[in-house]
Amino acid sequence: MSAPVIMVHGAFCGGWVFDRFRAPFEAAGHAVLTPDLPGHGAGGSPANRSMRDYADHVAKLCRDCAEPPILIGHSMGGLVAHMAAARAPVSSLILLAPSPPWGATGASMEEAISAVSLYALGPFWLQAIDPDYALAKLYSLDRMDRDDRKAVFARMTRESGLALWQTLNWWLDPFMTTSVPAGRVSAPALVIAGGRDVIHPPATVKQTADRLSARFEVLREMSHWLPGEPGWDEVAALCLSWLSERRQAAA
Repeated sequence: MSAPVIMVHGAFCGGWVFDRFRAPFEAAGHAVLTPDLPGHGAGGSPANRSMRDYADHVAKLCRDCAEPPILIGHSMGGLVAHMAAARAPVSSLILLAPSPPWGATGASMEEAISAVSLYALGPFWLQAIDPDYALAKLYSLDRMDRDDRKAVFARMTRESGLALWQTLNWWLDPFMTTSVPAGRVSAPALVIAGGRDVIHPPATVKQTADRLSARFEVLREMSHWLPGEPGWDEVAALCLSWLSERRQAAA
């Protein structure tokens, strides 16, 4: 029986992000869990949820598995998965366009703008933040056609301002919430970036890969929405190929 897989969604989202992406893993014999992070399910509120809350939640799911799972995270969920892998045993870690951990500096102007733009809302770390269609269209869903983009955005939900602050403004966080020191995660890791991603461009994502001593791949024509934009099946195939290589090497 193949190891179970836990897929962790990013900001403003839910487990539905992986509705299509999970299928190739299930076809390969993996049981797949796509949980909603705390406050992201129906009727919930993410207000005042910390990145630590998210990571602890995912770490518990990992410990509840009969064997160490394969942990996959996208965007902010990539950082959550990275943090969870330092808290619980996992067999492999795969990060798709992950948000960087504490201490990793952004490599683009767009990242710098993201880090300060939410201050226009006042003390946003005390609020739940609504998704913004214009930003999603420009930066996250930019390679999707209009109908698919509208369908995805319609499912988006509010996000914890505190979690966003801890992720985007880590240098102001005295508790170093998102810190994962190099060497803390022992599981083999694969880190994938989209060559056209301006939210977390390859130069930023590579810093995460370096901390994990991970295999680093850049898919030149992909953007940020790696589990769902055109080419998502190639992302899944790359993940499954890497997992197969790991199994063969261990045999």
